[in-house]
Amino acid sequence: MFAEYIEQRNGGFYIRDTRVSLDSVVYAFLRRESPEGISESFPVLRLDRIFGALAYYTANRDAVDRYLAQDRIEFEAFRQENHRLYPALYAKLRKSQAPLC
Repeated sequence: MFAEYIEQRNGGFYIRDTRVSLDSVVYAFLRRESPEGISESFPVLRLDRIFGALAYYTANRDAVDRYLAQDRIEFEAFRQENHRLYPALYAKLRKSQAPLC
């Protein structure tokens, strides 16, 4: 049923025939963005694709939420490893974000 809207590739879920991840649409939905607002953020997505992605999410919410949680864990590990490997870069980034006062 949802195969016309969602495809799995490269270890992730995507809106079929686009580079837009299901994650992007789901996170926008969870921020309470409307389908029309999501469409403005991702002009490549027609409303039918957004509704199809949201229908997939609601029908598979537990599995998608587990996938998103695992992705956050992997990203945090990646972030921590990069902080360990490139401390000078992150110190420079922190300094650039400091207030000028």
